[in-house]
Amino acid sequence: MVEYREDDGFARDMDAADPLRSFRGEFLFPEPPRGEEPVYLTGNSLGLQPRATRGAIERELEDWARLGVDAHLKGRNPWLPYHEQFRGPMSRVVGALPHEVVMMNSLTVNLHLLMVSFYRPTKERFKIVIEDSAFPSDSYAVASQASFHAFDPAAAVIRLKPREGEATLRTEDVLAVLEREGRSIALVMLGAVNYLTGQWFEMERITAAGHAQGCVVGWDLAHAAGNVPVKLHDWNVDFAAWCTYKYLNSGPGAVAGAFVHERHTAKQRDSEVARKRNSGTGIERGGDAATPGELKRFAGWWGNDPATRFAMGPEFVPVASADAWQLSNPPILALAPVKASLDIFDRAGMSAIREKSVKLTGYMEYLIGKWCGGKVRCLTPREPGQRGAQLSLVVPGAGRAIEKRLHDRGVWVDYREPDVFRAAPTALYNSFSDVRRFVGILREVIG
Repeated sequence: MVEYREDDGFARDMDAADPLRSFRGEFLFPEPPRGEEPVYLTGNSLGLQPRATRGAIERELEDWARLGVDAHLKGRNPWLPYHEQFRGPMSRVVGALPHEVVMMNSLTVNLHLLMVSFYRPTKERFKIVIEDSAFPSDSYAVASQASFHAFDPAAAVIRLKPREGEATLRTEDVLAVLEREGRSIALVMLGAVNYLTGQWFEMERITAAGHAQGCVVGWDLAHAAGNVPVKLHDWNVDFAAWCTYKYLNSGPGAVAGAFVHERHTAKQRDSEVARKRNSGTGIERGGDAATPGELKRFAGWWGNDPATRFAMGPEFVPVASADAWQLSNPPILALAPVKASLDIFDRAGMSAIREKSVKLTGYMEYLIGKWCGGKVRCLTPREPGQRGAQLSLVVPGAGRAIEKRLHDRGVWVDYREPDVFRAAPTALYNSFSDVRRFVGILREVIG
């Protein structure tokens, strides 16, 4: 338990003892408007560029220039199996087995591709559960999926709302909805860390409760991957998807990731799938979990079994892994930055990242309480186990003018209407001195 102090010596001491302090030098910071020391707290929106990113991209450009098509097999990182190198490091970030993850597409594209397989509504079981403050793209995605299957989104989509006067959801209220309406729910798909409030949901409990009602449970990890430790495999999650441009620092619009639990893809299912091929059986539900039957999916070349991929036949034979959801060969130049970033995560380790993150957010919360009095309210839960790196700060009556004044002082935070400032001290490149400087400037700006 850290005993926080207000003096600047505390921040200096914490920075000196920080086992991750050397990683800060591996990132490029934007230049502040007035040349002051930058305080970049928007890794929850777009992570900083690792210094290794440029070299990673240039390496592939050089191989393309030097080898042309031969770089698929003879490049320094051969392009043909290029996506395979991400299985290990990415699985370690999201708590999966290597064959359960794949890097492909963008986040919402992946959610749609996965819902083709995992949202198989019937007349009795057709509802989708999301949080009311879900990121808009998730709301659009689930509503359009319901409409595609000829269900009215107003009836099909259950939007979980906090209690009156509260900002975040209580787990017991989520579980109560699942208990009450579970037999009509086809899919539970929440944002693991809510983008607006920064709340980290109790994923294991919610997943188990959904399965107990026969629901499929998937998670949007956009604000969780690289931020909080998750265990997708151990928690028996059916599927998940995430972007890599936030905490995973892979660049704007970077290639996203997807997870499918191995019980849905295991090779021993092949004979069972063949038997059921014409039975019309979808995902079977029963017992205490959604159990795999034959999965429907949209098919593409790179999802085909590599053993027969270049036979160039018309029959699609899905590979028994998350790779089966790939449609096309991987975009090498777009994946190179992901490689540079995941190398950093492998060296730092999620446990060390999480340990520092808890201290950083605790220090920020402490200083705001000491220095900003009743002028700033925090939406994010106070319990560290219910939040990640982000604190969502409400400054009543504030607007973009406050954001501009902070930016003019070299501070990057993310503003959301009407008065929320999302500040995310990121363990890999933010320091305790950053946090102290931010809260000090915030106090001046709102003073």
